[in-house]
Amino acid sequence: MGAELTAIGDWLAVPSVVCLWIAVLLRAPAALRSPQQRGLWFAVATAAAAMTLNLPAVVTYAMRDPHYSHTVGLVRNLIGVLSAGAVLYFVAAATRGRRLQLASWIATVAWLTALLVLDATAPGHGTHTMPPAGDPVPSLAYWLVLISAHVIANTVCVALCWRYSRRTESRGLAAGLRLFGLGTALAGLFWFAYLLKALFGSTWAMPALPLLMNLHGLLRAAAILVPTLFTLRRTTADIATAWRLWPLWRDLVQAVPHVALNKPRAGRVVELLWPPVPRNLLVYRKVIETRDAILILGEYVAPGVQELARGHVTGHGVPEQRRSAAALACVLKEAREAKLAGRPGQAGGAAALTLPAAVQTSAEGSGLEDEARFLVDVAQAYASPTTTAFAP
Repeated sequence: MGAELTAIGDWLAVPSVVCLWIAVLLRAPAALRSPQQRGLWFAVATAAAAMTLNLPAVVTYAMRDPHYSHTVGLVRNLIGVLSAGAVLYFVAAATRGRRLQLASWIATVAWLTALLVLDATAPGHGTHTMPPAGDPVPSLAYWLVLISAHVIANTVCVALCWRYSRRTESRGLAAGLRLFGLGTALAGLFWFAYLLKALFGSTWAMPALPLLMNLHGLLRAAAILVPTLFTLRRTTADIATAWRLWPLWRDLVQAVPHVALNKPRAGRVVELLWPPVPRNLLVYRKVIETRDAILILGEYVAPGVQELARGHVTGHGVPEQRRSAAALACVLKEAREAKLAGRPGQAGGAAALTLPAAVQTSAEGSGLEDEARFLVDVAQAYASPTTTAFAP
């Protein structure tokens, strides 16, 4: 069982490091712009660097030269302590704890200085290791300082991530904190196993250590990618909404072209690949322009058409929850044809054609989402055979 755990952990080593570096590179622009994200990003970046130097291929290559192996081992440990300090700083910044921020920097400098001094004063040695039998290299004191840095930083981080993930109302922040806290907890178990080995010679947990460390890397990569995933999901949803709204929007804008802020593109695909407005405003503009066109076309609705439309969609078996959208689609079809045919509008008639009360809100927050959902239903009904068959 122990050998199998070690094999799985070793197999995850490269995927874990690759995922960490991908996450670090993807989040670098946002992290460098945001002081709140900088500490977290730096903690993950330094963890990625330390884990890269701990890859089996890197360790094997370093072992070919004792001097080189010593340098790689020392740098790996120093970067690991720097990552632990960055974790503490991230927690302090997230909780706005000025004293904890100062303490994290002081502790990090103290740990790094102690490691350098203990390494320099130790007898001649090669790579830093804690062998299954015998004394730790370069010394027990060196390893206790190294382990204490990680255990303290990880324990504080897990406790505060858990506490604040339960308090925040942001689902993205809560998910990120929980993933980061879980990954940090696995790293804490990794170093706690080393503490047991250093103090009591206990080796029963050693086969699981590669698996713990590499799962920690995957979870931390996922934690800092949470904002990217939420943005991707929102962008995908906006693209889907804009795609569904486009046929209705295009027909209405053809009839009332002055409501469009920009001239429509040649086709739906071009509109989405090369939007005339910033991508994050695409759905906003489509909703606003569609609503404005609906209000203007209300002047071209003949008396009694709305009642006929309601009866038409009811007679065609349209489900009750979609009847408002289907009836509006039928009315818009007639109003658009009247406008394009040059028929005169009725002054003050715009009030006769309005959106349902549930979506008559400002185009902000959930109001925009509700209005977009309703207009998507209208667009779907607008292209249906039921609307095509409507001829009052």
